[in-house]
Amino acid sequence: METDKATGQSGHLPADTQSDIDAYFTGPIDTTKASKLPYFMRIRGSVLPGLIIPLLFVASWAVWITCVHKLVKPLNINSVLLTVLGFLVGLALSFRSSTAYERNLARIIWVHTREKEGDEATEDVLDKLTAINLLLAFCISLKHKLRHQPEYDYKDLQGLITNLQTFAKQAHEDGGIPQRKPLKATQQISNYLGISFLEKHPTRRYKAYKKAGKLHGNLPLEIMTYISSYIDMSIAKGYLPISACQSMAMAYLGGMNDALTNCERISQTPLPLAYNIVISQITWLYVLFLPFQLVQPLGWIAIPGTLIAAYIILGFAAIGREIEDPFGDDVNDLNLDRYCESIAIELDMIMSVPPPNLKPVGWITRDDNYVMFPNTGEGYNSWKAKGIAIIREELQKKPLRHVDPALAREARHAELRARDAEIAEMHNESKVADKKTERPANQTIKGIPVDPSDTV
Repeated sequence: METDKATGQSGHLPADTQSDIDAYFTGPIDTTKASKLPYFMRIRGSVLPGLIIPLLFVASWAVWITCVHKLVKPLNINSVLLTVLGFLVGLALSFRSSTAYERNLARIIWVHTREKEGDEATEDVLDKLTAINLLLAFCISLKHKLRHQPEYDYKDLQGLITNLQTFAKQAHEDGGIPQRKPLKATQQISNYLGISFLEKHPTRRYKAYKKAGKLHGNLPLEIMTYISSYIDMSIAKGYLPISACQSMAMAYLGGMNDALTNCERISQTPLPLAYNIVISQITWLYVLFLPFQLVQPLGWIAIPGTLIAAYIILGFAAIGREIEDPFGDDVNDLNLDRYCESIAIELDMIMSVPPPNLKPVGWITRDDNYVMFPNTGEGYNSWKAKGIAIIREELQKKPLRHVDPALAREARHAELRARDAEIAEMHNESKVADKKTERPANQTIKGIPVDPSDTV
């Protein structure tokens, strides 16, 4: 699919002028928006548009087989072939889908990269600002590389790396390569319908660079070399005097390199060609033999029966192909644009305030430092005046807020019951003592002697 280098988005038109159908069938799904339609009524994200042509072919095939069987001569065959092919298709599709889902775990790798970048922004100085910009540039350049976009002059990337000397920048300054032509109508339709022989391969830009005799380089890796040189400079100049900070900085850089390597491995290591060919062949053989085996028991119902079965079988195969590479611009691909945007927001938040003053005269000793929140709303100085004994006593109570409310209520009720029992016992003892004091020694009730130690 063609990509606009100015915006990094698919299509030759700006996003705000794309047609409704283009906006509906392209681009990752926005997870912040939810559809109220039930799943069986949704088209966006479905493999149905890509199966229209194959299903039309299967329907025509089923109609032809059924008509010949009914009007000319019987064409039914033994159903044992259906059982054997069905077993083979089930094994193939199961392995294909499970492998594709393992590749989709690239989401975890991408989020891991974001965490590493955020932790390295520790000081608010210009050289730190430059380094943080390079961290964001690394993520954005990795996004474009995974989408097979080797240029550097994208709107979301160029301003971050204009000061760097890279192979992509050198190729651009030397004249670059011919500009990408807008998608033709037939190619746009083929993208929607999944007609593979009309689609352009995403790696064609690399071939254009090679044909022009220019090196596009590995931009994320080149950006990492600049970040590494900055860390070395900081250590040499004493900006990172603590050895633990030095080790953490180098470990985070190594984590970024691992993320780059793993993402490239996922993107550039497809399933073996022979396996893809076998899956396609046995799937289509199964679908094409369906009408022969369904026409005798079902009659004319074999036509819709074949169509439904073909949709199920070809649908699973199409899902496996679609999620095998999760880094593209398709509806079910990872929303890398949003990931990069969230990283940019977090880095901007880190740089929006100066590093905190760790001396006690700063933010720690403020009156609005509610050290026992949410138990109490008293500030730092108030607790300082109470002394360590009261502070320890309050700290012993603080874990109780984490207790399950039901258990806390039961414990409170048990405490109240024990207290009530104790009060009742004290009350009974008091009554007995009073009776012993008031009752005469040889008292009788209705002529019956009563022991003074007895209670009523």
